Amino acid sequence: MMNKRQRISKLTVSVMGISALLALSACGGEDTSIEKASTANKPVDTTVAVADTPVAESEVSESEVTESEIATPKPEVELEPVEAPVTTEESVAEVAAEPEVLAADAGAKLYESNCQVCHAAGLLDAPKYGDKAVWAARLTKGKDTLHMHSAKGFNKMPAQVTDKVSEAQVYAAVDYMIAAVS
Repeated sequence: MMNKRQRISKLTVSVMGISALLALSACGGEDTSIEKASTANKPVDTTVAVADTPVAESEVSESEVTESEIATPKPEVELEPVEAPVTTEESVAEVAAEPEVLAADAGAKLYESNCQVCHAAGLLDAPKYGDKAVWAARLTKGKDTLHMHSAKGFNKMPAQVTDKVSEAQVYAAVDYMIAAVS
């Protein structure tokens, strides 16, 4: 079961992703999304170019113009700098990378409630809990591979990560079963 903080984190990441997509698609017309995405984190240039009005030579001669009359044209509208968004990709990654804190017996609890249905009896060719010979072949693949197979599914085993069971909980249950044969 996901705790409240995890749900808020997932919701926040989802909302930010949708907001970014909407902002990029709202521009419409030309396909400049790549250009806009690459310039999203650059500071905004507030300089406004004003076209010089051509003056006919007969109206003003060079001798009649003084230095005080030559001035830098002021922009008609001054743009205010836009502040960068508060949330950055790095802060999203920090939120997503925050490890889930589990109780010491979380693996045992998940095994008892979900995993033992197949692993106690060996249903669907599941390695039986505590059977060192059957688990030995799987342990040669490495702990990370066993974690991935259990979380995402492998062969006859369906994915165990759901909206009610987190990846960390599944990993804890796998670690619990591995500890029984080590």
